[in-house]
Amino acid sequence: MKKPAPGRPRTSPLDRAAQLREAKRRQRVRQRKAGLATVQIDLPAEQAERLRAARNAPGFDAHFERFLGDAVVDLQAWPALRELAWNRTDRFIPAEEALSLYERNWRFVDSARLQPAEAALVKRLRERFAPNA
Repeated sequence: MKKPAPGRPRTSPLDRAAQLREAKRRQRVRQRKAGLATVQIDLPAEQAERLRAARNAPGFDAHFERFLGDAVVDLQAWPALRELAWNRTDRFIPAEEALSLYERNWRFVDSARLQPAEAALVKRLRERFAPNA
């Protein structure tokens, strides 16, 4: 009879590599159910370190949401912009590009039907990207 190897008792019939693969698969399933997605970006080491530290700071999610709101515009949220970008398949576009779409095609926008929130968006974009216009 073979003597068992010293160390912790074996509780799974799978080898360690298979256990790790299975644990990772379960983690991805849990994240998908929670509506989370993993995004991998390449950053300089110092910026990556700063981002990791910022991620643990209180209020990070609110700051990040504000940053995204300033950086990109959701075409689905703004009816007039959605009509101007009728031929685009992407949902989010850079904010400066959104302003460009508004300005190039303003003659097609019915300003009487423009919602106050969307008018405020246009004003905000102009203040940010074309302050002297």
